[in-house]
Amino acid sequence: MIAKRDDWISPEEYLRIDRESQDIKYEYMDGHMYAMAGGTLNHDQICNNMVVLLRPPLQGKCRLFTNVRLQTPDTKYFYPDITVSCTPEDWQGRGQKDTFHTPRLIMEILSPSTEARDRGEKFAAYRRFPTLQEYVLINTKHQAVEVYRPYEDIWTYRQFDPGQEVELASMGLSFPIAAFYEFTEIPVKEES
Repeated sequence: MIAKRDDWISPEEYLRIDRESQDIKYEYMDGHMYAMAGGTLNHDQICNNMVVLLRPPLQGKCRLFTNVRLQTPDTKYFYPDITVSCTPEDWQGRGQKDTFHTPRLIMEILSPSTEARDRGEKFAAYRRFPTLQEYVLINTKHQAVEVYRPYEDIWTYRQFDPGQEVELASMGLSFPIAAFYEFTEIPVKEES
């Protein structure tokens, strides 16, 4: 569940509040803050599975982040479940970095309370990144992974289902869809 704070605030005020918050992370869009709720065991396990799958092949060329603040080109702030950046400026430099700006790959693990935002408002904001090469949605109702990729001025779509290999072209990798869902209780097929 995402709770919206109704009063308008500036991006600078949002960053101050979010950085000072010890217990709650906030996303920011169009002058409003949204408190992020905790995830489920299945959600967390999928996130862990992705770290295990993606981290070794990156070998320092790119960095994988989980739930780290991302600033979009139009000054919106989100906490994607998984983000990969291949731009060293995102993680190198003086001081403590807490926001990055150049994702190559973004993955969101869908939940009933966030799915509409992940597919709609967030995807619209993410498409503005010139560096983004793939946007991946991981279903939690049944085993299915959706991958969006930019091609010239449009975004292409492909769904991967049980028994298939999910291709992450931006990383030059592919994994069996079963690896995304290892140790979860997410059914193979959608329950009717």
